[in-house]
Amino acid sequence: MKNRNILISGASIAGPALAYWLSRHGFNPTVVERAPALRDGGYAVDFRGASMQALERMGLLGEVRRAQTHMGAVTFVNGDNKPVASLPSEFMSGEVEILRGDLARILYEASRQGTEYLFGDSITSLTQDEQGVRVTFQHAPPRTFALVVGADGLHSNVRALAFGDESRFVHDLGYYVSIFTAPNLLNLDYAGRFYTEPGRTVGVYSARQNTESKVMLVFASPPLKYDRHDSARQKQLLANAFAGTGWETSRILEAMWDTPDFYFDSISQVRMDSWSNGRTVLLGDAAYCASPLSGMGTGMAVVGAYVLAGELAAAAGDHRTAFARYEEQMRSYVQQCQKQGQDGGDFFVPQSRAMIWFRNQLYRSMSWVPWKGLIARMAMRAGNAISLKEYPA
Repeated sequence: MKNRNILISGASIAGPALAYWLSRHGFNPTVVERAPALRDGGYAVDFRGASMQALERMGLLGEVRRAQTHMGAVTFVNGDNKPVASLPSEFMSGEVEILRGDLARILYEASRQGTEYLFGDSITSLTQDEQGVRVTFQHAPPRTFALVVGADGLHSNVRALAFGDESRFVHDLGYYVSIFTAPNLLNLDYAGRFYTEPGRTVGVYSARQNTESKVMLVFASPPLKYDRHDSARQKQLLANAFAGTGWETSRILEAMWDTPDFYFDSISQVRMDSWSNGRTVLLGDAAYCASPLSGMGTGMAVVGAYVLAGELAAAAGDHRTAFARYEEQMRSYVQQCQKQGQDGGDFFVPQSRAMIWFRNQLYRSMSWVPWKGLIARMAMRAGNAISLKEYPA
């Protein structure tokens, strides 16, 4: 086995999942994470199809099930809070749904025994040659690794250093999303409520045994200029975008100012002709972000980690062979998941009242026989678009 020492940038989902499998296969993973500690918070993420298999092969499916949200149906309401349509849990929540922060903790605990974690640091430069990759860090002394993996999200630092500016790869889908934690303002009982006006959707669903709620605000917009690290400015942009919106929006926006966590970003996809460059390779959102509206990003990250580690092991550490096989295994799956993300915006944030009416009628009809089974089949199609190989650990 060669190329044993592997650096992974990012300790959210893809990074720890890859570290787990690399350690199982006899590699020595190191994970560097910009945040000072494991990130908590975040929205609910779901698994279906192949990603359920990946969790099962990790031996973590039972633990994920124990921490699942148990979310029920999601109801779309009008300004008077009267239901106009609903979707069953299997469409919105997959086969199992868990809060992103809970999943990150599970993956970290499963991987840390065989992984070196460097929190509160980041990569500042990468220099590749035939022997390895010379890496400099913001704080730690320089080190050389055999391979480097960018598992550091939509705005990947590794991708920028090894492939070029993100403007070449990140494609704006025309929407912005914010997600944050709030009190259970609507007294929801394992349920969600969504309200839509042209170009704006407000969603709230209960979390942590109904002790709190997760808010999701999505609006259509041309590209905005703002500092990604200035949350105060982002909150003001959000307040401006939803000013005058009906239903419970004003109460929800009030909770935004004091939330313990806050996420704001464009809804975008990452599209690349190749996910590797020499001894550097990308994983998860850094390589093939499908957008939050796809519902497939976390599943792709876990599946991608399983495949990448497995192919490295199968190739005895030969990165050229392994990276090529990783892309071959994942490409069709990624394309189908990204297609689901491209189509999601028109239905989640319709641009006209006529389209809102049509969306609601469609959702209502999908709850009736014989259409009811179609919902589950639609949700599973992309999730089953890959057959996972066996990689003996």
